[in-house]
Amino acid sequence: MNTLFDKIWDKHVVQKVADGPAQLYIDRLYCHEVTSPQAFSGLRERGLRCFRPNQIYCMPDHNTPTHDQDKPIEDSVSRKQVETLKNNAKEFDLTYYGMMDKNNGIIHVVGPEKGLSLPGMTIVCGDSHTSTHGAMGAVAFGIGTSEVEMVMASQCILQQKPKSMRININGTLCKGVTAKDVALFLMSKLTTSGATGYFVEYAGDVVKNLTMEGRLTLCNLSIEMGARGGFVAPDEVTFEYLNGREYAPKGADWDKAVAYWKTLKSGDDAIFDKELTFDGKDIEPRITYGTNPGMGIGITENIPTEDTISAEAKASFAKSLDYMGFQPGEKLLGHPIDYIFLGACTNGRIEDFRAFASLVRGKHKAEHVIAWLVPGSWTVDKQIKDEGLDTILHQAGFDIRQPGCSACLAMNDDKIPAGKYCVSTSNRNFEGRQGPGSRTILASPLVAAASAITGVITDPRDFID
Repeated sequence: MNTLFDKIWDKHVVQKVADGPAQLYIDRLYCHEVTSPQAFSGLRERGLRCFRPNQIYCMPDHNTPTHDQDKPIEDSVSRKQVETLKNNAKEFDLTYYGMMDKNNGIIHVVGPEKGLSLPGMTIVCGDSHTSTHGAMGAVAFGIGTSEVEMVMASQCILQQKPKSMRININGTLCKGVTAKDVALFLMSKLTTSGATGYFVEYAGDVVKNLTMEGRLTLCNLSIEMGARGGFVAPDEVTFEYLNGREYAPKGADWDKAVAYWKTLKSGDDAIFDKELTFDGKDIEPRITYGTNPGMGIGITENIPTEDTISAEAKASFAKSLDYMGFQPGEKLLGHPIDYIFLGACTNGRIEDFRAFASLVRGKHKAEHVIAWLVPGSWTVDKQIKDEGLDTILHQAGFDIRQPGCSACLAMNDDKIPAGKYCVSTSNRNFEGRQGPGSRTILASPLVAAASAITGVITDPRDFID
């Protein structure tokens, strides 16, 4: 009780169904091209319009190619999905940011950078990584297509209230350790189901000292622990990030908003259904070795041996290693890799490109490595050029592609070939996630950069003074 989650949730409850879910008011709905067509069709069939169209923002991101966006999309399925979203947005009078629009990008990158995602909001999208927006101090979560239709029609959704969890990460992070490593560490400790049924509040000195973009990465990965969502209480870091952004309040409205946002924190007497505490010094740069994000190790560690795996998990453990081509007890440091992917809603922001560029500056990509560096939005693309990062990256042998979800998932042209190893800054390493038979090793931008230079899995601390 008296948690920040309670405060935001309870404020948005329209009514409570006896022995059932709450009718929850939604402040912002984001729509992309994959999970919205059936929702629009449902409205059309029932003769309904969107109840509050000004609170709905649409953009394609999953199916968009990351090259030649000024030309028709070659893949017929992708082209149809993108065109359908454009037509639906026009028909229902919704804001639409199409390909090549300066406002386009991955929806979970664009929302925060434009100030569309604000503290105290309830935010939904037909995408599991909607939890990203929780970094702003919002209650944000993914929903299904039928629920997208429900929000379009009523600006409300029926939801059972999740339980609350607080994860404290105290102390400080060591050299070369990023928010991505913190998230991968938590996933290995909690497993992919350890936070099922909970909304997670991240707290502690490590979280307080993360930049806003680091918090976005951390919250993005909440879903990979099974959580309904994750968030960070808004503070001066939040306010500084939002101040002056396009859709953020201005003038007197800004002062009023900040005064309210400062009240958005868990009380000293807050009671959580579950609370966990970790120490930042126990976290080193991380990589995954298996086929779910919870199968991760410190970069200097060995893959677990079979005797450390529970009896019920041994079959899936063996299957996962067989798919990846790894052995129990194997050390992955120095293992050859084929591809590098920097991008996704997890690590496609300007700070991720700054980190990557800082490590490859004055060096050169291994000749055999294919690298896809994909900004999360056209705004990020502009920042890369304005800061001269494109020059640093080009001199190191890297090209920058156009914005989109890219190789996070195999729904566009950017697919990793079967059997190839990709060190990826994305969020999931499921079988076939990056292409049929692809082998994904999740990591931070720093690990990706170091591995791109050497051509093998590399500890970024080797390149950091």
